[in-house]
Amino acid sequence: MTSDQGYGPDHATAFGLSAHHVMLAIPAGSEDRCRAFWVDVLGLVELPKPPQLAARGGLWVRGDGLELHLGVEADFRPARKAHPGIRVHDLDGLTALLTDNGIPISWDTEGFPGHRRCYADDPVGNRLEFIQRDTTPPNW
Repeated sequence: MTSDQGYGPDHATAFGLSAHHVMLAIPAGSEDRCRAFWVDVLGLVELPKPPQLAARGGLWVRGDGLELHLGVEADFRPARKAHPGIRVHDLDGLTALLTDNGIPISWDTEGFPGHRRCYADDPVGNRLEFIQRDTTPPNW
């Protein structure tokens, strides 16, 4: 059976594994910039952090089955290679929104079989990949 991603076989483990959230590091004091991007631009909602974790700073957001925890890291360096691969249903609409908000987009030129994808940086320089299945039939 082909996976939901559209390539390779799907596989079930004995454990029912799935992602609960993705953690991205952010520098101290950047919560408002991150909130402006993830909540105001992309439309995710902010989740209240448990009181014992709220004192550490950071930000939790969720939308469309994606949950991100943005955690303060004292010696922060943006993730340039490691990144979340975020599935979208309207890549063109998303990239237009990002571009309209002054966020540069870098399109993948090497391709990922059966998909279209691009990269953008979050407000603190972490790399983000946005990917959509390509439903265009092959031009043979």
